[in-house]
Amino acid sequence: MRPDLKAFERLITIITELRQQCPWDRKQTIESLRYLTIEETYELSDAIIDNDLEEVKKELGDLIMHVVFYSQIGYEKRAFTMTDVLNSVCEKLIRRHPHIYGDVNVQDEEEVKRNWEKIKLAEGKKSVLEGVPKSLPAMVKANRIQEKARGIGFDWDNQAQVWDKLKEELGELQEEVESNADAARIEDEFGDVLFSMINYSRFIGVNPEDALERTNKKFIKRFQFLEVEAEKEGRQLSDMSLEEMEAIWQRAKQEA
Repeated sequence: MRPDLKAFERLITIITELRQQCPWDRKQTIESLRYLTIEETYELSDAIIDNDLEEVKKELGDLIMHVVFYSQIGYEKRAFTMTDVLNSVCEKLIRRHPHIYGDVNVQDEEEVKRNWEKIKLAEGKKSVLEGVPKSLPAMVKANRIQEKARGIGFDWDNQAQVWDKLKEELGELQEEVESNADAARIEDEFGDVLFSMINYSRFIGVNPEDALERTNKKFIKRFQFLEVEAEKEGRQLSDMSLEEMEAIWQRAKQEA
């Protein structure tokens, strides 16, 4: 038996034993595991952003463990088994890759994506956007919505058009702010700016979620440097002027 298959079988055996013998594991349900799975997914995301492959390995293990755990509960409920889960995804991959497992010819990645969306609609989906989870964070959701729309050809032709649209949306936001428009109108225009920014990110090859998270991490690191340096001087940030904090911040940009 292949080592990976043997290891997978070992994990299934362990999860089965835990469900039978461990009070905590016996108590878990699909609903109670949901929040833990979301947490594990974000931990994997952190490891990927940090390019920590050792942590990526560990977090992938945690996610696979959750998949097996859900499948064990499904088996106990006589709803589905691990075999059903694996065969289901195998069949979907074969069905949605007719250029590999059928007689369809494709020219490039974009054509693969278009075919993927057409096949999903043929499977009974009423909208290409149905596959975007409602509970996704707004930025991730916007990116996925735009990718789905692009998959059927609904997209800008080039980067310059998207940049012009972004500038247009920024101008409209500025107009609403300067005219003291009501909060709802300003919020609406601000949302349009963010959506356009995410759209532009696709055209320049930047993942907006990753970019913003890296900036978050950078800001945290520099701000904590600021706090440490202020403490070394025996001062509180709240008692310092903005100019004094800015001077330390510039050092932080060099050192952190």
